[in-house]
Amino acid sequence: MPRPGPAGARRHRTVALVAAVVSSAVLCCPGGTAATQDAPPPTAGVPRLDWSPCTPGSPYDCATARVPLDHADPGGRAVDLALVRRKATDGARRIGTLFVNPGGPGGPGTVQVPQNYDSFPEELRERFDIVSWDPRGIGNSTAVNCFDSTDAAETWGRSKPAGFPVGQKERTTWIEAYEDLGRRCEKRDADLLRHVSTADTARDLDLLRQAVGEPQLNYFGVSYGTILGATYANMFPDRVRAMVLDSNIAPSAWTNGGRPDARTTTLLRMGSDRSAAATLDRFLDLCGSAGTDRCAFSAGSPEATRAKFDRLLQRLRERPVGTWTYARTVADAVSGLYVVDPGWADLARRLQDLWQGRAPKPAAFPPPPPVAHPAPYLGDEQAAAVWCGDSPNLRDPAAYHRLEEGSAARVGDAGRYWTWAAEPCATWPARAADRYDGPWNQPTAHPVMVVGTRYDPSTPYTGSEAMAKTLADARLLTHDGYGHTALFNNASSCVKAYESRYVVDGTLPPPGTTCRPDEQPFSRNRRAG
Repeated sequence: MPRPGPAGARRHRTVALVAAVVSSAVLCCPGGTAATQDAPPPTAGVPRLDWSPCTPGSPYDCATARVPLDHADPGGRAVDLALVRRKATDGARRIGTLFVNPGGPGGPGTVQVPQNYDSFPEELRERFDIVSWDPRGIGNSTAVNCFDSTDAAETWGRSKPAGFPVGQKERTTWIEAYEDLGRRCEKRDADLLRHVSTADTARDLDLLRQAVGEPQLNYFGVSYGTILGATYANMFPDRVRAMVLDSNIAPSAWTNGGRPDARTTTLLRMGSDRSAAATLDRFLDLCGSAGTDRCAFSAGSPEATRAKFDRLLQRLRERPVGTWTYARTVADAVSGLYVVDPGWADLARRLQDLWQGRAPKPAAFPPPPPVAHPAPYLGDEQAAAVWCGDSPNLRDPAAYHRLEEGSAARVGDAGRYWTWAAEPCATWPARAADRYDGPWNQPTAHPVMVVGTRYDPSTPYTGSEAMAKTLADARLLTHDGYGHTALFNNASSCVKAYESRYVVDGTLPPPGTTCRPDEQPFSRNRRAG
């Protein structure tokens, strides 16, 4: 299901300082002296990591960590966590290990981080081992999987409408499909469903930190990874060395202010519908201004291009193009906004194909990264287990049509997409046994760096503003650009420079700092690449 992480691009390859910097707390020894490469022997309860090349000749190492299913019962059932590591490329200047969560919930770090390794600032790649993992319940770790076979999962997937339901018949089909998914999951492994919370994963992360021998945590979290980072920072505030949170979910939106009974959904509390609509409008405006030589869907002006998009959706409501329905096209438009280059140009081409009555060609997937298991099962139930068990959502399926109409009246078609994205939580059978609902302002050993993008189709800029205000000691860096996460868009050398300075030696950007993209969308001739 769609989710508040890089869902739309999860299987795709995602691809000048503006003010004088001021120094904050120094995070490492003077001159950046390298930490020891070899981790000390793990203490009791800390997993031992036996790293080995993921595949012959791969630059990535893989390992498996065993951790308790229930951290309150360390002698009970254990689960496996799959990890991946790329060693610091400049070993003589190595500082330590940087843990990365690529978002989701449901993002498999063992795949997504290798796919996007080049997006990390060069200095971080030089001076840190980059380590990620598939959180419990996800991907190559002990995973939530509610089907007996891939065929059964695919059959279930085909049983529901693409994108979101339109009309009473499709709404009934959608609701029944996710009720069925919940029943399957509860029957399959009810205990696992109750122990895949963000707090559970934060405790795992602290064990992994110890396993690599770090006295304090270096962490880079994007999208859902920002809530994981904020949870860790408040559960273990004295163990934070450096923490970058990019494209943030406001803690109050995730927890519903600590109230278990929700009258709306996580995504509507976040404002994902408003942010997606604003980003879509910006896409259409820039496309219209660019002309057809740089944007295939341009109608010659912003106004004409927005009108063209509205007419296309109306036509698809009445007459789909093959399997491309109105709802599928709206969902594709929102997810197509996540990665600006080449995502926006590709989205424009798909829309133009549909305008001309042609079904767009299937997307070309990138080659798999050189890891042992580059295509793990990533069913809808994995994200649902984390999201629905952890974050309160409206529990009445019949109320979602009302929520949809309210959101659509405010922001248009994107509101329908983001409303129904949360409906699976209405009938999800489990609540997390260990949830963290706050406080969110525990003083941390070192300040946190928060990065927010103005035009983000998933996590609004307001979420980053709220994160920076909510944490005890945080500094907001504004990316006056586009797409979901500054990191995976690889868009601003200014952002990268500030991130590098902060993670290496603790230098925060000055208050109010704004970075801009190195290049604006549709600034290149599309035929010239």
